[in-house]
Order: sequence, then structure tokens, then C-alpha cells
Amino acid sequence: MALAQDDFLAKQYFNDGAFDKAVVFYEKLVEKNPRRSDYSEGLVACYQQLERYSEAEAFLLEKIKKGNTYPVFLIELGHNHTLQNNTEKASEYYDKALAGIEENPNYGYSIALRFQSYSLLDYALSAYKKSMELNPKLDYNYQMARIYGEQGNIDKMYNSYMNLLMNGKTSKSNVLRSIDDFISSDPENENNIKLKKVLLQHAQQNPDLLWNDLLSWLFVQQKQYNSAFRQEKAIFKRMEGSTVQRLDNLGNLALNDNEIETARSIFEYIAEKSTDEIARLNAQLNLIDIELMDLDQRKLNTIDEQFKTLITTHGYKGQTLQLQIAYANFLTFKKNNPEPAIDILKNCLKLPLNARGKAYVKLALGDILVFDKKFNQALIYFSQVQKSLKNDVLGQNARFKVAQTSFYKGDFDWALTQLKVLRSSTSQLIANDAMQLSLLIADNSLEDSTKTALKKYARADLLAYQNKTQEAISTLNDILLNHKGEKIEDEALLKRGQLLESIKDYEAAKFNYQKITEFYTNDILADDAFFALGELYRNVLNEPEKAKAQYEKIIYNYQDSYYFPQARKNFRMLRGDSIN
Repeated sequence: MALAQDDFLAKQYFNDGAFDKAVVFYEKLVEKNPRRSDYSEGLVACYQQLERYSEAEAFLLEKIKKGNTYPVFLIELGHNHTLQNNTEKASEYYDKALAGIEENPNYGYSIALRFQSYSLLDYALSAYKKSMELNPKLDYNYQMARIYGEQGNIDKMYNSYMNLLMNGKTSKSNVLRSIDDFISSDPENENNIKLKKVLLQHAQQNPDLLWNDLLSWLFVQQKQYNSAFRQEKAIFKRMEGSTVQRLDNLGNLALNDNEIETARSIFEYIAEKSTDEIARLNAQLNLIDIELMDLDQRKLNTIDEQFKTLITTHGYKGQTLQLQIAYANFLTFKKNNPEPAIDILKNCLKLPLNARGKAYVKLALGDILVFDKKFNQALIYFSQVQKSLKNDVLGQNARFKVAQTSFYKGDFDWALTQLKVLRSSTSQLIANDAMQLSLLIADNSLEDSTKTALKKYARADLLAYQNKTQEAISTLNDILLNHKGEKIEDEALLKRGQLLESIKDYEAAKFNYQKITEFYTNDILADDAFFALGELYRNVLNEPEKAKAQYEKIIYNYQDSYYFPQARKNFRMLRGDSIN
């Protein structure tokens, strides 16, 4: 018990920088346990921190004299002389430590690690090399590749990793993790250019799919999705029986990064080349989504025909639920025609589906019933999903939809009851949405018992959900005109900004967000407004410096914000940092 307490106190004092106290406990520990190397090393570190170098040297020499010739103690002796600027004497002990590898090559690993801990990288490399020369069964090439990177010898590092991969000595994921720190999203970055050169050289010397794979990965990091697509096509063509999963992932990455034409090309390729029915269907649905992004009302009938053709081809079955749900959403949210959509999804519920399949259909059906203002029917479906998948994210999503629907119909108390449960949701997005909606209801119920402004906001929110954007903006204008100074004001500004942004009135959207950042910096929506402004400056207005300023506000003032991780990532990217 006393030993454990001494151990705890020694480490605690050392970590706190109280070396004069730590040394007392380490001296006791070493006396009781002379064979424990960690106690010996702790004592030496204390002596060195207190600049009692002669005592450290005497202790280490005594250890070696007693026959404890473990070479790491020689490195500690050398380091002790380095701290006193006695480089010649230090080198003498470092060389003696390396010589110890000849007696036992297995010492090489621990010796090299100790050299690395003191940034003596050339010595570390020598230790690894010497061990492998003396015992060819040992392989420290992976560790050596990492040291080349630390030394800034990037070409040698890349080539070492590639040789390890070719010889099956490490995995691709290990290599990618290791080189990720050295590249950035900038194709002109020197390290990126070097990696591309190394990969192309290997591809010419040994045409293996590994090089296409790594080149594709590099192009994705550089957001050059079209170049990555060329590599992925080469992989797909040469791998018999390969799936299109990699191509599908690439298409979604391009789509999320707004590289629409590249995404379109990828999904067209999948739809044409894949022999898998579901993969082809998903690609065709993605192509329809791309068509709907820049919606021209004249396209709607053509897209309707495309859906009907797909349904004729695939029919109604559990494996193609995504088609029925996509068509139902199209009819409702794009053509404002919910009745046939409701029939489609009710027919889907007659299929032999598992619990999750039924849940997906019921959630989609509930959404459409909310659109159609059939709130009570929607609540039945959402509640069924909530009960059948209680501990699942789908169940939590259903509970949020119960709260949201109750909010739309003006049943604010029941909405709050559901939202309180969701604040501890396993999904951070659901928890964040639940917190915001519950605060909106609570804040705007205290001062106004009639909840007049809150009812107007709920109506505006529903209109926005129904894609009646101009009516929603008019309702928000009414709130901002007739409820000045009330707590609902910042909520209305944020919602109006989002709606104006959706109809591409970017200057007006910016004005709304700026009002929140100027007058409501201490309120719950301030981080939302700063993030929305940052995204607007970065993605639409092409003003990166102004975008950086918004993200910086979140980083320094709103560390607990849901947007904090993404704001930090975007800030670093705009600053030119390497993003891992």
C-alpha cells in the first residue's frame, strides 16, 4: 500500500513540476525496488530537472558497474552530458549504446525508441539498421520510414512506405495514416507533388492496381474528383466481379463538394456499367437528385416519367424501397401532390418488410402526412416507429418528429415533453435540434401566455417545410414587425436568413445573419449565425478572409457549439493547414 502511494506521489509531483518533492519519493522507490527501470529513469529525470547532473551520472555509472549493462542507461548517460553541453562525451556514450546491439540485436528497438525520444534520429536509424543486419528476421523498415518523415526526407519516406506495401509488410490503411500528416488539399503543395511523382514512377515500373488506388486517394484529398474518377474506372475495369461501391462513394463525395458535373459522370457510369440492380437504381436516383438541384418546373413532368419507368422496371419490393420513398417525396415536395404519394407508401407497408424497413416507410409517410397537415395521422406513424425502435437512432428521430409535428399543430407542452428526452440522444444532430427547439418553445412561453409570436413562428416553420417559401418569409416579416424586442426575434431572423439563402437572395440572407451576430451575441443562436455567415462567405460570396473571421469567432467564443469541429476544420483549411 505504501509503495503504491509513493509511486502515485512521485508521479504527481513530477507532473506538477515539483521535482524537489518528486526526487524524495523516487529515491525511496529506487532503494526498495532497484530492478524497476522506470523508477531509476524517474529518479535520473528528477536529478536532471534539478540540474544535479553529477548525482545523475554517479547513479547511472553505479547501475552499469553493478552489471546492469542495459544499453538504455548508456543513452541516459549521454543525454546527461548533452544537457551540460558536453557533446563529445555524450557521443561516446551514444556509440557505446549502439555497440550494445552487437551483444543482443533485440535491444535495437528499445535503443532506437530512446534515441527518438531525445530527437537523435540519426542514431535511431543506426540502431534499427544495425539490429536488422545482425538479425535478418527483425524488420524495422516501417519505423525507419517514420523517421525519414520526421527528418524531412520526404522522398525517402514515401519510397520506404511504398516498398513496405509492395512486399506485404504493412497495410494500406497504416501507410495512409502515416503520410496523411504530410499532404494537404493543395495540389501544388510540394509534398503532394512528390507523392504523385513516386506513385506514377511505381505505376510505370510495376502496373499494379495498388498505385491506381493510392493515386485515387491522393486526388480525393486534393478534391480533384475527376482525376480520382479516372483511377477508379481503371480499377473497376481490371477487377473482375468488382462492385461499384468505391465509385458510388466517390460520386457522393463529389456531390457533397458541389462538383456536380463530375458526380453526374460517375453516376451515369455506374448506371451503365454495373450488373447489380440495386447499384444501378441508386445511381439513377442520384442522377434524378442532381436534376432536381436546379429545378426548372418544365423538368418536373420529364422527371415524373423517369420515376414511372423505374417503378415499371423494378416494381414494388423490399429491396427497392428507396425508389418508392424517393418518388413519394418527389410527388409531395416538388409537385405538391401528396395524395398519390400517401397511397404509394401505404402499399409499401403491405410488403414483407423487417422492422427497419417498416420504420423507414412509416417515417417517410409521416413526413408526407405532416406536409398535408394530417398531423394526427402522422403522429400515429411516428409513435409506432418510436416504440418499435426505442434505443435506435431511427426511434430517436421518430420521437423528434413527434415533437416537431406537435409544435406545428400548436401542442407546445407535449412537444417539450418529447424534446427533454432527446437532449441526451446518441445522435449529436438530433440532440442539438432537440435542444434548440425546446429552448425556442420555453423562451417564448414565459413572457407571452397566449404564445402569439410562437404560434406565428410555428406556422412559418410549417410553410417552409411545405416549400411555401415566400409565404413563410411573409409570416416571419410579420413577427419581426409586430414582436420587436421579444425573444422570438433572433429565431425569426435566422429562419428568414436561411429561407432567403435558399432562394439565392444572398445579400438579404447575410443582412439577417449579421443582425444576430451584432445584437444577439450572447443568445443561443449566435453560433448558428456565425457559422451560416462563414459558409455564405466561403461557398457563395467567395470572401475567404471574411469566412475565416466568422469561424474564428466560434473557435474562440463558442467551444461547446455543435458547429465547433467543422468551424475549426474550415478555418484551418482556409488558412492553408494540412487537414487530416
